[in-house]
Amino acid sequence: MRRSLSLAALLPPVLLPLAACTVGPDYKGPPATAADAVARGSFVRAGDASFTPAPGLARWWDTLGDPTLAALVDDALAHSPTIDQAQARILQAQSQLTQQRAAQLPSVSTNATVLHARLPGVDLGGGSGDNSGGEADGGTSSGGGDSTSLTFYNLGLNASWELDLFGGARRRVEQARATIGARFADLADAQVSLSAQVGQAYVSLRDVQERIRLNQRSTALQRQQLGLVRQRLDRGAASQLDLERLQNQLENTEAQAVPLGAQRDEYLNQLAVLTGRTPGALDATLGTVVPVPLPPAQVPIGNPAELIAHRPDIRAAERQLAASTAAIGVNKARELPGIKFMGILGLGGTNIGDVFDLGNLTTLATPMLSWSLLDFGKARGATREAEAGATLADAQYRQTVLEALNDAETALSRFANTRAQLGQLSQAEATATRSATLNAQRVAAGTSSTIDQIDIERQRLSAAMSVAQARAQLTNSYIAVQKALGLGWTEPAAGQTPG
Repeated sequence: MRRSLSLAALLPPVLLPLAACTVGPDYKGPPATAADAVARGSFVRAGDASFTPAPGLARWWDTLGDPTLAALVDDALAHSPTIDQAQARILQAQSQLTQQRAAQLPSVSTNATVLHARLPGVDLGGGSGDNSGGEADGGTSSGGGDSTSLTFYNLGLNASWELDLFGGARRRVEQARATIGARFADLADAQVSLSAQVGQAYVSLRDVQERIRLNQRSTALQRQQLGLVRQRLDRGAASQLDLERLQNQLENTEAQAVPLGAQRDEYLNQLAVLTGRTPGALDATLGTVVPVPLPPAQVPIGNPAELIAHRPDIRAAERQLAASTAAIGVNKARELPGIKFMGILGLGGTNIGDVFDLGNLTTLATPMLSWSLLDFGKARGATREAEAGATLADAQYRQTVLEALNDAETALSRFANTRAQLGQLSQAEATATRSATLNAQRVAAGTSSTIDQIDIERQRLSAAMSVAQARAQLTNSYIAVQKALGLGWTEPAAGQTPG
């Protein structure tokens, strides 16, 4: 009759109830925080009529209606080293999980050994001085029987398995799974930040390009005005002071073009690097001046509860809290006894042919109990450190939630106020345009001079430049809202989910 022996039968009866025990606290989810914001159901600064309670779109850049911007963001998400780093950290975390899962299973290794030894002062020949016995057994004695040479061959298998008596291995797997979730959230957070960086750099570039164009137009008008004043000065109809004043204005306007050119190059370089290229690679592609894209009339923003559930840095902090909680159980298990089973199966002898002879089979199986009874508080100290780490992770989670809500409220307020500012500046530009039109009629009627018309045109260009800056600020504020809401990432594809 063939009999089988279960591993449970090898355990002392007192340890059987402990075999399914898992020490340490079970993770019960993140702490309740920002309850007042969640209960309110809306953001405090969401009073602007353009905000709607519906959740926003993940690909918020599509709402700006600029194909070039959309292509740049998609290119950055596909090729940026920042994203590659975040993905590599996911692979590292997944590899850690694979190792922790494998650590729960038996391990088997093979070994082949050839041992040759010369033992001075040892005679294995039986004490008679006859060396034949040593030679027959694979040993050879030398001169006078006072030394022996021995060769031993062995081929075997080693197996070991550590019983997860108190759930330490299970807690390590739990910790590894939570860490993977945190790394996926870090990847999403990197996508959010990267898409916002690309969007704001692109908008800032278009803003600077437009202001360079307006500056060039203003410079041309001032040169024209300066030429007319020189003609009047030659006729005695203008003073040298008038000429010097206009010359000073022209020089100031020309000087403003220098930092604008530096800013343009900076944004071109930034966009190239963000998309995984070297500086200068996008100069030709983005050299044409196009208007700054404007946000949609209605901006969906959701509510605080959706923000807490969706924003990647909050998700990462929550997963880190789960991992820190599991670490407590990992360290508690190290304070308690451990049982490890070891087995050896081998074939061998003093002749190489012995490794193929089943009659030379050697087996060994043994359980081993280990327990650090006296470690002077080292294991307990590690557990207390893990408990403090969980407390820290709890506080960091609550801080992350508060900072996220602050980001969202601040971004919403800035967007609403920038929209109002743009409306006022647009009215000022419209007024300047009407003034230029009316004065042009006076010039045609001979009741106003060309110099006065040029001066009014310069004021209109100044108003247009202020509007261009405000448009860029509005769009950048819109992008800041999307970033604060945690938009710009999508769920991982099937088969790539955390854990």
